[in-house]
Amino acid sequence: MKAILGYCFIILVLLFGCEPANDPAKEEWIQLFNGTDLTGWDIKVAGSDLNVNLNNTFRVADGSLKVDYKEYARFNGEFGHIYYRDPFSYYRVRLEYKFVGQQLEGGPPWARLNSGIMVHSQSAKSLEKNQTFPVSLEMQFLAGDGKEERTTGNLCTPGTEVYRDGLRIEAHCIDSDSKTYAANEWVKAEAVVLSDSIIHHIINGDTVLSYERPHISELFVSKDNNWTFGGFLDSLQWIQKKDVALAEGYIALQAESHPVEFRKVELLNLRGCTDPRALNYKSYLIQSDNTQCRYK
Repeated sequence: MKAILGYCFIILVLLFGCEPANDPAKEEWIQLFNGTDLTGWDIKVAGSDLNVNLNNTFRVADGSLKVDYKEYARFNGEFGHIYYRDPFSYYRVRLEYKFVGQQLEGGPPWARLNSGIMVHSQSAKSLEKNQTFPVSLEMQFLAGDGKEERTTGNLCTPGTEVYRDGLRIEAHCIDSDSKTYAANEWVKAEAVVLSDSIIHHIINGDTVLSYERPHISELFVSKDNNWTFGGFLDSLQWIQKKDVALAEGYIALQAESHPVEFRKVELLNLRGCTDPRALNYKSYLIQSDNTQCRYK
């Protein structure tokens, strides 16, 4: 009976153009990762061409998007990222992550139990072949090793800078206020990204870090780790973009030499139809884009 009613509803929609009643307050989350394959994502590993999944670094198993190094003999600077295909400006993005196994031999010490999600990133196709990290804002994920406390949900800034409380922050990484989470433990992480105004990092429901006014920096990381160090052949174009605001960009997940798993990667777009007369009006939106509105 339920199946018959479902078919009847579809027929009515096709015949009369009807659609379900809109609930303006109901959040419509987009599933960026479908749990089955890598559809909708682009891969870029330093030293390889676009969408070459070197040694199957990124794979899907058991409903998780896995960063895997089983086919590597040794890590030799093959920093990788997997990018969702569409850019966003006002949004919430959330996921669950956990670190597994041991760091691949050859990985830098700082990359042990270290990964992250990049927001407001440049696109995968715009990276140079040997570029190690995209110009972006990294919500950094760390796990404790049982020996020392390590916060997670931190901020690192490849090619970027931010402000906090009205002050420009020159440090490459900023620690959050989170507690330490162990490896092999699923952790819920969320970033609330409001264009070039303010960004919040949330871990297991707690806001652990906030910052404002993200923009492109004059340096990639520091004077010692400049644009050339990051694999940029044309560093001048980025130097000339100093202080340009980061108002939108792509989302990427990181591969830095330690195996990690991601799941439930989803996004709530906060930009869209804000006209209450429209069929797809949403009351929770932050930024109006009424070109997306649908009417009878």
